[in-house]
Amino acid sequence: MTYHTVQKQKTVLAALKERFGYKNPMQAPKITKVVVSVGVGSVSDKKKKEMIGDRLMRITGQKPASRVAKKSIASFKLRAGEMVGYQITMRGARMWSFLDKLIHVALPRTRDFRGLKTSAIDEMGNITIAIREHSVFPETADEDVRDIFGLAITITTTAKSKAEAEALFRHIGLPLQETA
Repeated sequence: MTYHTVQKQKTVLAALKERFGYKNPMQAPKITKVVVSVGVGSVSDKKKKEMIGDRLMRITGQKPASRVAKKSIASFKLRAGEMVGYQITMRGARMWSFLDKLIHVALPRTRDFRGLKTSAIDEMGNITIAIREHSVFPETADEDVRDIFGLAITITTTAKSKAEAEALFRHIGLPLQETA
């Protein structure tokens, strides 16, 4: 577990107390979970789907759960029960080590990265980050270039508003763009 990121989470109350008027440590927002998901609906080769699951496991340190289609949609050539993606939910120490790796290694390695838009934070206080190339993570940097896939990372918080969530994300070091 990364000591640095957990310590930042513990200092949230002190940092945000004055701005939002918290009186109790339980009022301060916390990060509850991180969900990483990848869609593989367009991939027809079973070996490629297994390769995506294996690389996702190396990136997160946790085995992905496969997600299946709930109903058939003829225009998308999709059948009910067919696998359409992978999803991993992380909490605790694994979540903090993944966030540390995301903030300090993967996002700075992203091409033309200028910070995350604050509009990505929803009204419930969660943020979803889209990463186009999984190769920004150090575990997969030396992999074959033709098998690149994108992934979505959702960070879920207990924040009551968008402003609280933005303050929390800035405090833990998530590189958000400055609002004009």
